[in-house]
This record gives sequence, structure tokens and C-alpha cells, in this order.
Amino acid sequence: MSDMITADLVDLDLSADTKEAAARALAERMVALGRVTDLAGFLADVAAREAQMPTGLDGGIGIPHCRSEHVTEPTLAFGRSAAGIDFGAADGPADLVFLIAAPAGADDAHLTILSSLARKLMNAEFTSALRSAADPETAAALIRGDEPPTAQPAADDTAVAPAAASAGATAGSAAAQDAPAPSDQGAADGASGPAEQPFRIVAVTSCPTGIAHTYMAAESLENAGREAGVEVVVEPQGSAGFTRLDPAVIAAADAVIFAHDVPVREKDRFAGKPTVDVGVKAGINRPGELIAEVRDKAARGEVTAAARPDGSPVERSGDATEGYGTRLRKWLMSGVSYMVPFVAAGGLLIALGFAIGGYKINKAPSVMDHFVWTQADSWGALLFQIGGVAFGFLVPVLAGYIAYGMADRPGLVPGFVGGSISLTINAGFLGGLAAGLIAGGVVLAIQKIDIPAALRGIMPVVVIPLISSAIVGFLMFVVIGKPIASAQKGMTDWLNGLSGTNAILLGALLGLMMCFDLGGPVNKVAYTFATAGIAVASPSDSAMKIMAAVMAAGMVPPLAMALATTVRGRLFTQTERENGKAAWVLGASFISEGAIPFAAADPLRVIPSSMVGGAVTGALSMAFDATLRAPHGGIFVVPLIGNPLLYLVAIAAGVCVTTALVVLLKGMRRPTPAGTAEPAANPSTASAQTKQAVAA
Repeated sequence: MSDMITADLVDLDLSADTKEAAARALAERMVALGRVTDLAGFLADVAAREAQMPTGLDGGIGIPHCRSEHVTEPTLAFGRSAAGIDFGAADGPADLVFLIAAPAGADDAHLTILSSLARKLMNAEFTSALRSAADPETAAALIRGDEPPTAQPAADDTAVAPAAASAGATAGSAAAQDAPAPSDQGAADGASGPAEQPFRIVAVTSCPTGIAHTYMAAESLENAGREAGVEVVVEPQGSAGFTRLDPAVIAAADAVIFAHDVPVREKDRFAGKPTVDVGVKAGINRPGELIAEVRDKAARGEVTAAARPDGSPVERSGDATEGYGTRLRKWLMSGVSYMVPFVAAGGLLIALGFAIGGYKINKAPSVMDHFVWTQADSWGALLFQIGGVAFGFLVPVLAGYIAYGMADRPGLVPGFVGGSISLTINAGFLGGLAAGLIAGGVVLAIQKIDIPAALRGIMPVVVIPLISSAIVGFLMFVVIGKPIASAQKGMTDWLNGLSGTNAILLGALLGLMMCFDLGGPVNKVAYTFATAGIAVASPSDSAMKIMAAVMAAGMVPPLAMALATTVRGRLFTQTERENGKAAWVLGASFISEGAIPFAAADPLRVIPSSMVGGAVTGALSMAFDATLRAPHGGIFVVPLIGNPLLYLVAIAAGVCVTTALVVLLKGMRRPTPAGTAEPAANPSTASAQTKQAVAA
């Protein structure tokens, strides 16, 4: 960090009263040194990062940071505030503010600065020394590590701990070799004899951004381990990846601590040992309690279940305590997530085919037999037929990856086979869902059979695909295929028969679903329902009306937030006003997630308002008989929409309704001066994290 901070980048009398003003004051120092080339552009990048998740940390610390194309070299600026500045931490305002800037693309430099600084901030002597530093030169030297926070000899071990721990973050086995010295002393202090091995703990820390909290928890656990006379070796799983602990270190460990807010990667490595599983902030705030708790579990002989080598991707990424309903949703969403790109590619190609070749292009002969380079009809037919081939994969991909989510790679073959059979027997989308679930269940059942060792080598490549495909094929052709095909036909006939009030009510319901969680599971259900209807060569008018209503409603929330920040900007923070500029493009492109920053900061006002506007747009779109053959594209596929002018009127009406409601509801709050920190945003930190998990 020697060249990243100088005395010119330190402000010990930071007078800013908002996080935006603090960032500006520190950034101006970077500009003066030529390390930032465009102040406004850099501050916009800082604000965009801040909108993702507050950068305030417990203990009076704020760490605004970003990667930006306006930064010439990795830079760190420090400010000390007497009054404190709200950065969204649960325990109150921050008096120590660190602004971290890294060039665009310099991920390693950016994360190295953050992780190193985060570890130092867990040293109480370090933060205390910064709070008492008399001049900028001293503060800069402390941050660079040129001098220890205190001259007391007893603090030497603590003062160098952050650097040692930072090295341990990238070399787990090296940390294990360095750990015995303090632990041996602890064992001696415990009067258990010098020959007795110290208690050994391996830990994993991770947080949603994989930066500050990840490394602070690692440092906190290591410090607590030294105080307790316990060996603690930590694997921080940061956003730049992670270095796996040596398997020998894991095997020799007596217990495991997981301090994480995102799934632990490769969790099976730690199975079969006493385990404490908590959030990352518990690792920061009460590491001593976690160590005592896991030692008690070890003394009682409590261990986690042994690893399942055939665990599915859903099981590996989730929690062992998840209920069946949660896992079922994840299995289905696994299939949908792999299917959606086929829907988008195939649907847009087919829509372009109609736009170029006319509405009769679906009757054109194969381009293998007739293709004229100079005729638009031939190009339209080519695009239409390529799109039709892409659509042919929808149901098999859906079924195959539902089975994959349940049973990993062995589920792919029977899943794809079952999905293809569903198309053959006209069971369609519903048949694909059933085939995927059956295929995954059959594979899981086969894997539970005790197989002789001599046959285990051929199980995944011969036996499981053979038996599971045969069983799934039999069930789909002979047992359940016909009832599902009948149900699919009944649903199609019902949709084709919708008119008048029924169609309008369906449009309103789909609009509500599209705006409920802005890209989450409910939104995806509505979107998948719509795309399934048009995923055929010749979809019905009702199916295309549903697709039009769904896309129109999905455009409303981000467009409405963009309009609201334009017409009543004083009701929003500076960060939200910056996000509003991007929301124009996201909304026009049918990316509902563009409204998530607003919904996360103020869910009780933004989400209901969005749902009302989405319902209005969905209902009007159905009432206007607007149709859409493309599954995506937003305003850019308006030429492919039936009744395009009325369709735009429906979108405009929903946007105006949502904007009016948001402005009204926000205006009823106690007014705050423009640009100040947003008090209401602090309690919604959990909501922001929930929204990010749902959107992912």
C-alpha cells in the first residue's frame, strides 16, 4: 500500500455531513494528484457501487469503493469526521472513511487493497491510532504500515497480525504451518501438557460482495483463536476467487466454522466434522463465542453428515436444512434459467423472420430447397427456420436441467429424453416439467441402490442412463403422457377462448406477478407461462396477447422509477437519481431488475406502486388486443407488435400510475433535504440482500 496513499490523500477534519459529500471531498484530492481524471464520472461509479449494498461497517467505519475507467492507478484516500457520516452500518455513523479507487479491469489490485485494509480494521489499536493521529503524515504512514499503531512492545504480535493474516488468505497451508506457535503457548497455558496437540479449527468466511466482511471475519476468527490457544486456519472465499485449504489441513481439523452470507463453495470438503454455521457478521462480532460453541460440539461428538459424492448442484449450493418446497423451486428455476436463452434467441429470430418475410413466412419451403440471396423472403424464411430449430430445444432443455438440478449430470440424459418425448406426444411445457422431475427422481432412486464395486465404474456412463431413460420413456409414453397432453390441450383451449373481462383480468394478474419481485421467482413464473405459449411455430393470438401483456408490465417499474426521479428528484437521494438515469435504458429494454435498487431501499412504497402500475398495463394491453411474437426486446421490438400505438399507450398509462403513487407515498414522509443520507434506507439493508438473492 506504500504508493496508494500519501499525506495529500488524508483529511483529518472531514466536514462532510453525507456520504456523497464525503466521497466528493476525498475524490477531489485524488483529482488534484492526477489519480482521477473525471470527478463526476468517478463519483457516479462510486454511487453505483454504493447502491448495490451499503459500505458502512460496524465500529464507525465507511469504505466507499469502486472500479472506474476514470482512475489511473490504485488509490486510497482517508478522512476523519468529528460528527460522523451515515454509510448504512447498523451501529450508527462512521467517523473513519476510506475511499478506495481502482482502475477499470484492475480487479486484483482493487480487491487486494480492500482485503488488506479490512483485516487491519479488525485491529483495535490500528483504528484507535487513526482516531488519535495528529497529522496527515502520521495517518498515511499508519495505513501504509510504515509504523506500528503503538510503540508498546506487547502489541507487536497484534500489530503485524493483519499482514500475516493477509498472506494466510492466499496460502492456507502456509497459515497452518505458522499457526502452531501461539496455539502451543495456549495449550501450555491451559495446563494440558506440552505434548498435547492444540484444538484445530478450519473456517470459511464469505459475504455477498466478497470483499470487506469476508476478510474482517477471517481476521477476527484468527485473532480470537490466538487468544483462546486454538489453531484457526481460514479460507476467505472472496469475489476474486479463493485459494482452497490444503486437504491435509482440513483432514487434521477438529471442527469447522462457517461464517457466510452466501453459499459456501465446495462445502462437502468439510463434511463429517463438528460444525457451527452462522452469518458473516457473527464471525466479526462474536468469534470467541463461535470457537467455544464448536469446541462444545466436538466434546459432545456432534458432527455433520458425511459428504454425498453424488449431491446435486442445488444441494451443493444450498443449506442442508432447506425444506422440500425450497428445493423444488430451485429445481424448477434451474430448468427455466437454462431454457430462457433458447426462448430469447428462437423467439427473436422468428419475430425477425415475420418482419422481413411477412406473416406467411411460416409456409415457406425449407431454405435447403429454395434460397435466393437477393430475395428478402428467403432471408426471412432462413431466420424463421433457425428460430424454429432453437424453439425445438425448449422443452428438452427445461426437462434436462430440472433433472440436472436434482441429480447432477446423471440426470441430463433421462431428462432430455423425457422432454423430447413430451414434444412427441404433444404434452408440451407441462410434460417437460413432469419429465424433468421424474427423471431426477429416478436417478436419485437408482443412486441409492448398493452397487457392487466392480460395477460402479460403468454406472454413470452406461447403467444409469440406460435404466433411467427406459423408465422415464415408459412413464411418459404409457402412463402419464396422455393425461398431461390432455391437460396441455385444455389449457391451450382455455387461453384461446379468453375474451373480454376474463382476458383483462388475466392481464392484470400477470402484470401484478411481473412487478412483485422484479426478476425473482414470481416474475419468472409469469414470464415462463407467457414464453411457453409462443414457443411453437404457429402460436395462437391468445398466447401472443399474453406475451405482449407480460413484457409491457415488466417494463413499467424501471421506467416509472426513472420518471419519478426526473419529475420529483428531491424525494430521492443523489444515488437514486443516478440510478434513475440508467433505469430509462433498462426499462426500455424490458429489464425489470432496473427497479431493484429503488425497491430495496423503500420496498413498502415502491413494490405496491409498481404492482398497481403493472396491473393497469397488463389489463390495458389485453384490452387493446396487442400481440407479440418475440419473447424479449422491449421497445426495440415495437415494430413486431400488433397494435403498437395502443401498446405504447398501455405502457405509458402504467408508468404514470406507478410514478404518481411513488411520488405521493414518498411525499407523505417527513421531508429531508436533497442530497442528505437516506435514513429510511438503513432498515432495508436486509431487504436489499433479499432482493439480490431473489434476482440471482
